[in-house]
Parts: sequence; structure tokens; C-alpha cells
Amino acid sequence: MMVTILVLSGIVLCLNLIIGILLGMTGISGFLLPLFYVGVLGMPVHDSLALSFLSFAISGIIGAYAYWRSNNMDLKLAFYLNIGSLPGAFLGVQINVLISEFFVKVLLYLFILLAGLSILKKKSQENEESLVHTGRSKFLENYLIMILIGFVTAAICSLTGAGGPILLVPLLAGMGVNIRIAVGVSLLNSVIIAIPSIFGYFSHAAMGNLTMLISFSLLGTVIGIITGSSLANKVSIRHLRIFIAYVTILSSVYMLFTLFI
Repeated sequence: MMVTILVLSGIVLCLNLIIGILLGMTGISGFLLPLFYVGVLGMPVHDSLALSFLSFAISGIIGAYAYWRSNNMDLKLAFYLNIGSLPGAFLGVQINVLISEFFVKVLLYLFILLAGLSILKKKSQENEESLVHTGRSKFLENYLIMILIGFVTAAICSLTGAGGPILLVPLLAGMGVNIRIAVGVSLLNSVIIAIPSIFGYFSHAAMGNLTMLISFSLLGTVIGIITGSSLANKVSIRHLRIFIAYVTILSSVYMLFTLFI
């Protein structure tokens, strides 16, 4: 059993390292973690989501701090989104626990497929200036709407295991928020979503000993994000995102196919 845990921990370390590097370079790809945990490694859904949200929390803290230091953070906007996100994330976890594991997998793979298609659709908009709108939506000043958006997006993310930025960044950018600020706010929001998700999914974890998996997961995530951040200006972000999109689409389609055969 120890050999199995060691091998699995090594694979988890490598996965978190690779996806952490991609996340540090592109700001996306975190949603690939539950896909590989569940679909490739065959880990239980709740264990996979618990480890994934733990990685989302660490990457969110590191990323949000970096964006805050570079003055790309709207704390007021983040505050109202986060008010809605805490109960929304809790609701998403409860729904996940109540429905069947098969249905959770279907939702996970479908949402990740949509995420990949969304990235691919935006490949022609990778230039930052094309995503900056001249006018801000009046909804951004309506605190109740921001709380509601935080609630709904958090519920979807915690239910499916998708990272917060993949959903919130295009939504905020479409409302006229500067793309860098949208990413910074979304990273901070992903930490808030992760808090109830981590505790909720770990309380329903099926595997006996997760201590080693948690340690290796965190180690890979931290090293990966730091490495990816240092490489961000040395690679073509546009090509990397397109690559991630194709990997995501093909993987999720394959996983959906295997569920129904």
C-alpha cells in the first residue's frame, strides 16, 4: 500500500508541477487537475476535488498577492464578489455530495469541455488591448448584482471543480473591467471559493491516508507557479493557451466517451 501511495504521490507532484507552471505562465489551466485526478488516475471524485481546491487556494494566494503588488487589484469589487462566493461555494459542495458520482463526472467533463472551447474561441483576442472595454457596465456599481454573480459562479466552480478565473475573468472583462484587474480579482476570489470547498470535500474523502498526497500536491503547485511566473515573459502565451485548449477539449471528449461505453 505504501508503494502505491508513493507512486501516486509522485504522479500528483508531477501533475501539480506541470499545471502549476502552465498556470503561472498563462493564468489558466487549473481546471485540468480534477480532470486528470478523476479521469486518468481514477481517484475518487471528492478526494480529487479536495486536492484540486487546495492547489487552487495556494495558486490563488500567490497570484492575487502578485497582482495586488502590481496595483492590478480592485479590492472593493473583490469584496462584494467574495461575499456571495462563500455561501455559493458551500452550496456547490452540498449539491455535489447529494448527487451521484457519475453525474458529477458528467458535469465536470462537460464544464471543462466548455472551458476549453471558451479558450479556443478567444484565441484571436489574446492581445490585451482587445479585451479592454472603454466603458464599464453599470452592473459593476450594483453591489447586489456583484454578490449574486459571486454566488452563482462560486456554486458552479465548487460543484464542478473548475477554477474560478476560467469563469469570472471573461465575465468581468466583458463588463468593462481591465483584463489584468479581472485576473487579479478572480485569483483572490478563487481562494474564497476554495475555503469551503476544501473542508467540504476533505470531510467526504474516501482515501485513508491523504497526508502524503497533500504534501506532494502543495510542493508541486508552489514550485510550478514560481517557475511558470519566471517564464511568463519568455514564451508565447497565445500558443500555450491554444495548446491548453486543444488538450482540454480532446481529454474531456475522451472522458465523456468512456463514461458512456
